[in-house]
Amino acid sequence: MTQALSIRDDTPFDAVVLYVFTGLAALAAIVATAFSPDPSFRFHGWVMIAGFVGAFLILSVAIASGRMRADPTRYADGVIRAGVIATMFWAVAGLAAGVVIAAQLSWPEVFYWPEAPWLNFGRLRPLHTSAVIFAFGGNALIATSFYVVQRTCKARLAGGAWPWFVFWGYQLFIVLAATGYLAGITQSKEYAEPEWYVDLWLTIVWVAYLLVFLGTIWKRKEPHIYVANWFYLAFIVTIAILHLVNNAALPVGLLHAKSYSAYAGVQDALVQWWYGHNAVGFFLTAGFLAMMYYFVPKRVERPVYSYRLSIVHFWSLIFIYIWAGPHHLHYTALPQWTQTLGMTFSIMLWMPSWGGMINGLMTLSGAWDKLRTDPVVRMMVVAIAFYGMATFEGPLMSIRAVNSLSHYTDWGIGHVHSGALGWVGFISFGAIYCLVPWLWKKDRLYSNALVEWHFWIATTGILLYIAAMWVSGIMEGLMWREYTPQGYLANAFVETVAAKHVENVIRTVGGLMYLAGAVIMSFNLWRTIRMPSAAPAPLATPVATPTPALAAAE
Repeated sequence: MTQALSIRDDTPFDAVVLYVFTGLAALAAIVATAFSPDPSFRFHGWVMIAGFVGAFLILSVAIASGRMRADPTRYADGVIRAGVIATMFWAVAGLAAGVVIAAQLSWPEVFYWPEAPWLNFGRLRPLHTSAVIFAFGGNALIATSFYVVQRTCKARLAGGAWPWFVFWGYQLFIVLAATGYLAGITQSKEYAEPEWYVDLWLTIVWVAYLLVFLGTIWKRKEPHIYVANWFYLAFIVTIAILHLVNNAALPVGLLHAKSYSAYAGVQDALVQWWYGHNAVGFFLTAGFLAMMYYFVPKRVERPVYSYRLSIVHFWSLIFIYIWAGPHHLHYTALPQWTQTLGMTFSIMLWMPSWGGMINGLMTLSGAWDKLRTDPVVRMMVVAIAFYGMATFEGPLMSIRAVNSLSHYTDWGIGHVHSGALGWVGFISFGAIYCLVPWLWKKDRLYSNALVEWHFWIATTGILLYIAAMWVSGIMEGLMWREYTPQGYLANAFVETVAAKHVENVIRTVGGLMYLAGAVIMSFNLWRTIRMPSAAPAPLATPVATPTPALAAAE
């Protein structure tokens, strides 16, 4: 008893707080599940009980064994390693769901299961979207931000055990959201489908994420705040605001899953697309620009091309992006001046976006030979090129006259995927290819040849995908505006669907190739982790950041 008491006495305060919080959360989940009359709510209640009770038991064992005491002389890399593994798991899962729904659009008579409605397009589509954006992309952002902020601040992650809460809490959010989509528990808002109690849980996790990140910057030993941390912080803060405003809802009852939006009509549409487009602007752009500003200079061993340009890029991007949402609502009940405002700011986004692209590409000045010798660098450069292309195409499509042709067509799908697969996917893959040898103390990747195969298969898949969607989208737009001499539409909707069958098949093949690349990458990383560790050596650091004072890992 005395020994146990001494162990508890020297348990860090942050671990004690987390332990108590987890226990209370488990108790609340049990009570809510027991008294809820709603089967949907009870279903998610059991998921939360499993998560919280499991976490409580694990923490009990960890505290009793004294394993909660962190070494302040080492970086907290354990949570980053877990984040890298989760990133690749969700990448394969999310991309597989995307291939399935692409196949459903290509061969609906084959990939339709009336006996399993949770596996059909209407439920798998939001699952795919959220899995690749929030599960794959979100885990990549959390893992890389925890790595970058420690190295550039020369400080261990703040919060002790709370970074692990952020990681596992985020995984619980993903599971709740994904199972909710399959079960039909959804608010039916693009990028914001989870119901109110899942939103509340994400808010708690996100606040913890913000505090961990800010706390690490606060206790930094390096006076300068590297530009990558600016982009990470902008992403974290803005997503928090977007989430809180857009997801405001009134539940049917305290223990019911269903809720109704706090807004109505055109105001609801405006708030939703203010949120939706800025989820693209800050989750899928600002956060991954942070990756670019850290991992590209580090990989090519060159400083950022222009620090002044990075400052201009940051401030102009975050100011202009926030106003661009109304371009999703052309030709709707939204007042035209608001539509024009969104279009104007969208066109203005060309300048900072391409400034950032130029900054990223020109960082390779004096190191262009690495494009030939290092496939990871090649993947990052192609990612930046897709960033430039997507940020040219987006403002173009926001112009009202162009939007009249492109909206509601596959052109929009092609645009989204050129940014998601090309920019977000490739820059994340590049960062993870860098991280795995560093985190697991390996002197190299298992196979550069497999990285080459991943690069070329995935790139070909992207090109097939977006080219098919461009052709399909423009064809759709033209067919929908074709009239007979009597003034009737010349083509029924089903004729449009039939006309793009070949393009849908090409899209499916492109998605399958991209998925194959992710599977090859997963195998390569697994074999890299299993390799014998390299001899201890000083950490390689980008020119822009000083050598860390802490040890490299836990």
